[in-house]
Amino acid sequence: MAHANGGSGDEQKKAAAAAATRSNKYDRQLRIWGEHGQGALEQASVCLLNCGATGSEALKNLVLGGIGNVTAVDGGLVQESDLGNNFLLSAENLGQPRAKSMAALLQEMNDSVLIDHIDASPESLLDSDPGFFARFTLVIATQMRDRSLVILDEVCRRFSVMLLVARSYGLTGYVRISLREHAVIESKPDNTVSDLRLHRPWPELTTFVKEFNLETEDSLVHKHIPFAIILLKVCEEWRSKHGGALPSTTKERSEFKSLVASKKQAQDEDNYKEAVAAASKVWSPPSLSSEVKAILEDGAADVDSSSSDFWILVAALKGFVASEGGGEFPLDGAIPDMHSFTEYYILLQRCYQAKAESDVSAVEAHVRSILSQLGRDPDSISRAAIKHFCKNSRNLRVLRYSSLAEELGLKEVGAKLQKYLPFEGDNANYAIYLMFRAVDRFAEEFGRFPGAMADETVEEDAAKLGAIAHKLAGEIGVDGGVSEEFVYEFSRFGGGEIHCVGAVVGGIASQEAIKLVTKQFTPTAGTLIYNAISSTTTIFQL
Repeated sequence: MAHANGGSGDEQKKAAAAAATRSNKYDRQLRIWGEHGQGALEQASVCLLNCGATGSEALKNLVLGGIGNVTAVDGGLVQESDLGNNFLLSAENLGQPRAKSMAALLQEMNDSVLIDHIDASPESLLDSDPGFFARFTLVIATQMRDRSLVILDEVCRRFSVMLLVARSYGLTGYVRISLREHAVIESKPDNTVSDLRLHRPWPELTTFVKEFNLETEDSLVHKHIPFAIILLKVCEEWRSKHGGALPSTTKERSEFKSLVASKKQAQDEDNYKEAVAAASKVWSPPSLSSEVKAILEDGAADVDSSSSDFWILVAALKGFVASEGGGEFPLDGAIPDMHSFTEYYILLQRCYQAKAESDVSAVEAHVRSILSQLGRDPDSISRAAIKHFCKNSRNLRVLRYSSLAEELGLKEVGAKLQKYLPFEGDNANYAIYLMFRAVDRFAEEFGRFPGAMADETVEEDAAKLGAIAHKLAGEIGVDGGVSEEFVYEFSRFGGGEIHCVGAVVGGIASQEAIKLVTKQFTPTAGTLIYNAISSTTTIFQL
């Protein structure tokens, strides 16, 4: 028994050491997306198609971030050109399979990640084994042409696999996400407003506030009453003199602030300064964004047995708002820093947290009821998931993406591009979108990219590319949208993949991949176009 206990103790020590090592390795990113976000990364399976500069940069960032497992797919061999644009490869890799070489070098960066490779072209896999892609969480397709991307997109949508397209071409590039729907609970906006519910305190908060006296003669106590309590006390006084109404006009709001300031007993009372500064929270409670309103009104919120957990939660939220919430969203329970005694602050914090827990319980009841009505397990969504949803319910986001086949249908794209004519100045990057389509048409017709043969053919290829680009622009309905300058530049690019551009495009792609996998932050809603010539980006939303 002693030996068994000792072994158990050793295992516990090893587990603790492993956890500490993991925490130290990923410390900075754990601060950004938390343990649950890191857990999502470590459970994800990613497939990279083509191991050029763009793909290598994207995958490097994911490997360093601790993605669960990756599979690199590339049918090419390492050539001299790869040594000039791929920092992972060296002369020792010449002639070796590119996927195998890159996988081995990436493995050295993080031995916690499982890295595999397949020495075959993505196009051949699409033809011979489309079911291969069903095993992945996310597919990152780099340096692929439109025709193959349309097929890949159809396959990924069939298997509910997220698709991220990234491509660099000379001094330009783009990143594009494709999936039916992506729901984000933790959108983490840059600016958030505390929901203190000053305009509509609940009974327990009102009772708690009554314990405080703004007329106290204890100066130390007076200068350490939290500003939220000061405002609630002044609100009560104001309502009693104005028929229960809050300040509504500019004059009344000014008078309210003066009333708050009049409660000061000394000039150095920072809590009263905070109260005056935060007075607008009384008559301007946090409002719902248009995105959240649209989610509540979305047809998907009318749930059925096939609805995702997210939409079940949205339906429960709607039920709460219409009943227990009285038009309000669940309280998140967070309060800002306040000049206060620690004891007062903690008591106030507990009051808000108790209300938040009560709201979670109410939403949970709606969730259980909805699941039961739909014939699903009423406990299939955990209380922890419901609490997480309630806490972030004011910042929900839902993104839906058109398929690549729909995008290449031209008509809808043309209608949206027309409003950016002429493609000059701030709108110049929209011409890049057209040029990507044009160079792929050129490659379909001539079996190579313009300018790829030799410098001597640039002028000739530019003329051919110009004709294709102008024909494409005419089909879309944006005649005159492509300048001769852009046509010539794309001919000079020769289809080249430059490392500095691939690093930027690959970096953006990996950032978007992390957003998709962790379901945190809001991914790009359209095609992000990168112009290294002007160091600008443009998002074209379809």
